[in-house]
Amino acid sequence: MKSSRTQKLVLAGILSGLAVVGSLLSFPILGSRAAPVQHIINIICAVLLGPSYGVAVAFIASLLRNLFGLGTIMAFPGSMIGAFLCGLIFAKTKSLFLTSLGEIIGTGILGGLVAWPLAILFLGESVGTLAFYAYVIPFLISTITGTVIAVGIINILKQNGRINWLERSDRPNDRD
Repeated sequence: MKSSRTQKLVLAGILSGLAVVGSLLSFPILGSRAAPVQHIINIICAVLLGPSYGVAVAFIASLLRNLFGLGTIMAFPGSMIGAFLCGLIFAKTKSLFLTSLGEIIGTGILGGLVAWPLAILFLGESVGTLAFYAYVIPFLISTITGTVIAVGIINILKQNGRINWLERSDRPNDRD
């Protein structure tokens, strides 16, 4: 059990680092920047680590991106809500399709809507009035892009038998 927990912590650290470095890969959408790597990481965390690790990875990656000047305060709600929702859905259903929908709804819609009051609070009311266009639509585009890539990666890992060692984490005392 200790070995499994250590493996999960190491993988969480690696995924946090990949999310930070991956934030350099972004493209502009309606005055915002879409960075699909965090969404890839959210879904991989959901499948391999579970919701609590996923939220922790999203928080650490968002914090580091902000500290390094690679992101804004808007990184927190989308990544953390998406990580929680898709992690919870995968833990309950083991369905990659439903997990993907959880990431899209959690990050793209709920995260975008939660970004609206943050935009008003931190960036001023005039920015906040554009929330739907400035946050929900770019969050959705970024999330859908990352989700499609994540599903492809997970399917390749399953086909190559690289995910099998993590399936033993379904034992009762081995969960997060």
